[in-house]
Amino acid sequence: MKTLKKITFLFVLLSVFILKAQNFQGKAYYQTKRNFEMKIDSSQVNDDMQKQINEMLKKQFEKTYILTFNKTESLYKKEEKLNKPKPTQGGFNIEIIDGHNILYKNTKENTYTQSQEEYGKKFLIQDVLKPLKWKITKEAKMIGKCLCVKAVSTKLIDDYDDEHNKKDKQKEIKITAWYTPEIPVGHGPELYSNLPGLILELHEDKMHYVCNKIVLNPKEKIEISAPKKGKKINQNSFDELMDKKNKEMMEQFKNNRKKGDDGSSFTITIGG
Repeated sequence: MKTLKKITFLFVLLSVFILKAQNFQGKAYYQTKRNFEMKIDSSQVNDDMQKQINEMLKKQFEKTYILTFNKTESLYKKEEKLNKPKPTQGGFNIEIIDGHNILYKNTKENTYTQSQEEYGKKFLIQDVLKPLKWKITKEAKMIGKCLCVKAVSTKLIDDYDDEHNKKDKQKEIKITAWYTPEIPVGHGPELYSNLPGLILELHEDKMHYVCNKIVLNPKEKIEISAPKKGKKINQNSFDELMDKKNKEMMEQFKNNRKKGDDGSSFTITIGG
């Protein structure tokens, strides 16, 4: 363990010299995956088809996100790719809509701004970062060529029933992060921050983020600034609005089923 401490200390010293460069910037590329299971009425599909649909949904959650960062600021957004044909299986059409969301974080000011499009409207969510209380462990591993240290935490999130009604009690989920002291900036995917190194791997309940590429100090200077377009709103107000809209969507879905809709199309709306 003494060897690990010495190695970590040396990496931190080396990284401090790197970060002293006035125009220090970098890009980290994350691959995302989600353990997804959608339960469908057995009268509508058989077990094999349900399994195939869930596999198709999992593949749609496999995306690439780019985190552009400097010492105190970062931008996190999905890598744009050409649209692929919509997956179909046995007459089912499954579409996941996640918009063109951009997340800006400022760890010096402890704030974030997120541009998010939902239900055809653009929102500008502005709020204060709420860093987790991390417990840094003695575990370490290599991710690519970077030495990483494991940190763990927990957080409470809203829980919903099958009808998308919010439960009275929140549920606690475990967060596991692997950060590298070699790049001592407090950035990471989504709203995660507050560790003494760039987060290269993160596991949050059913979501997984793994960095497979890092570019430090690219030749072309990168501009990092907060998005400005959209209706300004704080996080709590936005969450309440989305709860209301999602409930309305569920009610509309039920009514369509009662009116004889064949139920052959699913549209799932998720945040960036």
